Order: sequence, then C-alpha cells, then structure tokens
Amino acid sequence: MQRDELAAWLRLALNPSLGPQAARRLLAAFGLPQQVLAQTATALAQVVDRPRIEALRQAPPGHEALLEATLAWLAQDPSGRDVLTLADPDYPAALLQTDDPPLMLYRMGRSGALPQRALAVVGSRNPTPQGLQNARRFSRAFAEAGVTVVSGMALGIDGAAHQGALDGAAADAVATIAVVGTGLDRVYPRQHLQLAHDIAARGMILSEYPIGTPPLPANFPRRNRLISALGQGTLVVEAALQSGSLITARFAAEQGKEVFAIPGSIHSPHARGCHALLRQGAKLVESAQDVLEDLRLVLPAAPSTGDGEEPEGEDALLEAMGFDPMGLDALIARTGIPAPLLQARLLELELAGDVARLPGGLFQRQARA
Repeated sequence: MQRDELAAWLRLALNPSLGPQAARRLLAAFGLPQQVLAQTATALAQVVDRPRIEALRQAPPGHEALLEATLAWLAQDPSGRDVLTLADPDYPAALLQTDDPPLMLYRMGRSGALPQRALAVVGSRNPTPQGLQNARRFSRAFAEAGVTVVSGMALGIDGAAHQGALDGAAADAVATIAVVGTGLDRVYPRQHLQLAHDIAARGMILSEYPIGTPPLPANFPRRNRLISALGQGTLVVEAALQSGSLITARFAAEQGKEVFAIPGSIHSPHARGCHALLRQGAKLVESAQDVLEDLRLVLPAAPSTGDGEEPEGEDALLEAMGFDPMGLDALIARTGIPAPLLQARLLELELAGDVARLPGGLFQRQARA
C-alpha cells in the first residue's frame, strides 16, 4: 500500500467524530478513501451530517505519527506484515457479512486469503487441566482435518487451542489464526511471546486496532465478534457464567453460526458457562468428530481393510472416544465396529494404558503426557 493511500485509510478509519458506520456509507457512495476526501461538502451532505463533514476536513489527532509508525512496522517485514482494507481482495469475506466489519485489519504471518474452513475455539483463562487437554486435543484434531483454528491468544484455553492446531496442522497449512485486542507491535499477554512467533510463522495474527494500541479492557470483548465470524462454528471448551467466551458464543449465534459446548461436572464453576449455553440451544459435543460431522468438515477417513475388520491403527477409535467416559453401545454406534472386535481393541488399549475401564461398563481415553 502506498503512503498516500494508507494515510487516507487511517484518516477515515480513526476519525473519532466520524465513526465506522458513517465511514462505510461514504465508501459505498464514493469509492476509496482518497475519493471520499476529495468530495465537496455538497456531495458529502447527501451521505453524512454537517458535524461529520467538518470532521473530514482535518486529519484526526496523532494521524501523522500513526502513519509513520505504521509504515515503519510494515517495513520491518514486508513479506510477513500487511494491512487489509475493505477494498482488498484478501479481506475476509466472512467479516463482510457482519454488521460491523473493520475498515482496516492489520496482519502478521501468512499472506493471501484467509481460509474458509475454520472453527473458533474459546474458553476460560483459568481452566482445569482437563479443559486444557480438551482444547489442545480437539484443536489438534481440527487441524489434522485441514480446518484452521481461530482463537484470541489469551491465557488458558485460547493458548492451548492455538498450540493444538500448531501440533496437528500440515506444514503448508494456515494452522491457526489469533485475533488480538492490541496493536500488532506488541504481544499480550507477554507469556505468549513464543506462541505469537509460532503463530505468525505458521498462521496469522490479526487486529483491527492500530499500531501502538495497548491492551485496553474494552477492546477484548469487541474483538470477539471477529473470532466468531471467522469460524464456521464456535466451540466453547470451558467457561464461567461471567466469561468473555459467552460473549463470543453470543456473537456466533447472532451471526447465524453454530455454537458447540463441552459439558462438565455440575459441581465445577468452569462448566457452568457451557451448561448455560447448552440450555440455550448450543450443541453438546464429546469429541472433535462431533463438531466436524455437524459442520460437514469430516476427519479424513481411515483406510479400510476390505474384509469388515476394524481399520489398522488406533487413531480412529481413540478420536471417536474423545476424553469423556463412554459406554460400549455408544462406541459401537459412533464407530460402526462390531462388538467383539471393539471389545478386543478396547482391551488392547487398556493394557497399553491408552484407555481406562470405569465402573458401570464405561471406558475413558487417557491423555498422554
């Protein structure tokens, strides 16, 4: 993007007296920002009121300094940093379908169009160990199925989701997308500095906030609408009743996206947000395959032996089990494996330490360290 073009976008996007809705109306009426700024007051009056016309006559405070800072940030890594605008062909189509698409998106990492096969995975910043395992295992399974994981790079579930996607994605895939609430010249939280580098190397980090924006509390709930919009559905792993994850789920529902929730103990405060979502109509899931099948993003099929026997390898059965207790009948229904073969395989997995036999005829997959 040329200097004059970037200057015009910043002037339109960051004018506090104009507002994003009025800015989008002006773009729809006149074209690019440079064309908007070249209009007469009479022409502008057909779209916006007099105070906004006056606001357009001068650059917002700090405009020149921000322009220089943005150009310097872009110049540090021309191949790995860019700014997407509403006029850019790579601007995410999913965001264009929302009520409030950002005029500008700052990006670090892989270039090109954002992947369409994507799922949002969010949850508590203070999860249980099982919640962390679920987030990482589910996200790894999504990535192995060629689905990009979208989250917010917060502590807890978000970080585990990003890491699971990095674990499972192919080398040439956009493994994961982090949508953050600060400018991209800083990493928040600082504990995720290495994770941010890994995401930028194998995925993308996006922000609607200009360079230099600190971690302001109001920015994080607002960015959640972008997380939900970029996914074909939103999975909430763990959440308290007062949780930013429930804001993301609400945005997803308003956007017409599916909301999924993993149930937990009725005694755990970390499960209450998920249970509230389930009561409101979210879909209960026990494995990554539940989500993928519901959205028709199925896992790659395991090879068939051709003689009715179970396919080679343990991944298909273990993936179908998830990490919650499950009975034999449920496993037969989910996998299609005949009962004698399934019981034999479960015994093998039990002896190998991959599955535990629980009271009541239940089986549970054991997490590996």
